[in-house]
Amino acid sequence: MIPDLRGHKAVVLGAGKSGLAAARLLRGEGAAVTVVDRKAESELEDAAATIKSVGAELRCGDVPEGLVESAKVVVVSPGVPLQQPAVERARAAGVQVVSEVEYAYQRLEPKRPLVGITGTNGKSTTTSLCGELFDQSGLETFVGGNLGLPLSESLLTGKRWDAHVVELSSFQLEGIQEFRCSAAAITNLTPDHLDRYPSHREYAEAKRRIFLNQTSQDAAVVNADDHAVVDLARSGAARLYGFTLGEKLDLSRFAGGAVRMEGGFRFLDGRTFRVANRALRGEHNLQNAMAASLLAALSGVIDRAIQEGLDQFKGLPHRLEVVRRLDEVEWINDSKATNVDSAVVALRAFSGPVWLIAGGRGKGAPYAPMVEVSRGRVKGVLTVGEDAPAIESAYQPLSGEVEVVPCGTLEKAIAEARARARRREVVLLSPACASYDQFKNFEDRGNTFKRLVKELE
Repeated sequence: MIPDLRGHKAVVLGAGKSGLAAARLLRGEGAAVTVVDRKAESELEDAAATIKSVGAELRCGDVPEGLVESAKVVVVSPGVPLQQPAVERARAAGVQVVSEVEYAYQRLEPKRPLVGITGTNGKSTTTSLCGELFDQSGLETFVGGNLGLPLSESLLTGKRWDAHVVELSSFQLEGIQEFRCSAAAITNLTPDHLDRYPSHREYAEAKRRIFLNQTSQDAAVVNADDHAVVDLARSGAARLYGFTLGEKLDLSRFAGGAVRMEGGFRFLDGRTFRVANRALRGEHNLQNAMAASLLAALSGVIDRAIQEGLDQFKGLPHRLEVVRRLDEVEWINDSKATNVDSAVVALRAFSGPVWLIAGGRGKGAPYAPMVEVSRGRVKGVLTVGEDAPAIESAYQPLSGEVEVVPCGTLEKAIAEARARARRREVVLLSPACASYDQFKNFEDRGNTFKRLVKELE
């Protein structure tokens, strides 16, 4: 348990959104706060001003010797690895080290629904949709975490929330201690962040922590089609619920769940829900809808609110977002597809022909799955960014079927797609890579795509 910090020193590692929210919350609690970030102050711009405006201190560069060792608590932002020397020094000195979500969690009002969602792909859509279902039931619901506003922001608003629905990354989950979800879900689990984790096993173990503190009074919702996810959840104490694209679910393994049916899905107790919303097209979004609906229902949301939420959900930017239709060509922004598996999911949502814009900073995973799903579906691949040569090499086996066009930049790729795409074809930005080689983040990449596409004559 994090003690009362009034008058004590606290260190925040990382000056991103989560770090800034934690610093503001710590200052409100009366702690003497130092925020440390590797970037120069000139690069932090508004963050530096925010830190100073709340009376906190900003240190740039490496963490000075003695700083974390003298703190009462060290709060770590998601982008800061827990294996770094400063964190190890703090722990060696007996200082409590927690993630931003853990610090915020310990300040939340107890006995209110806290829904947590993680997974490799689909967690943002599932989180946002689940929040919509809660809103339709009339509950004042905070939606955030790794998506949008950090969890600490829910305490800074001054509102008394009826429920929290939070997306949780593996990085955030690494630093939890008492964090407990009344209902938790893992959407799926595929190799990702291999640039941070030594192996897929360590990545999976970080995800498993979402179930760490659950009891038999809580619910765990998992993708029953992903056996690795089911195995992770079975080690926990919560009641286990599954969702599947099949029409049956093994009740010897699950307390309940959701299965596919024509036009939507049904719960195993017989309740049915339609999924006709264009923002939820594709099998992956059917899975997201089932996960969100189970989480909401298990938290007390009534069927009418669930159906209204499914019907009215507007989707998220940068996730199969329709930008425009020009000369009967559909332009789709899926910049959030920062790994191979999410690009595969996006491609499966279309029957073709598709002009795929892919590339950026690769994460070490092979592109073979994306190449395989391209058969009979992708007409051409327009490559951009650092990993373009690797993508071009991966598509060589389809050289007679898929045209590969090296473009280098997103602007060139859009120009090439405009020249090549014909009526009833799709231009899909689904990069399968991180964006940091050419853009600030995937939002910057997606917004650039949308701007350039809207400027097309």
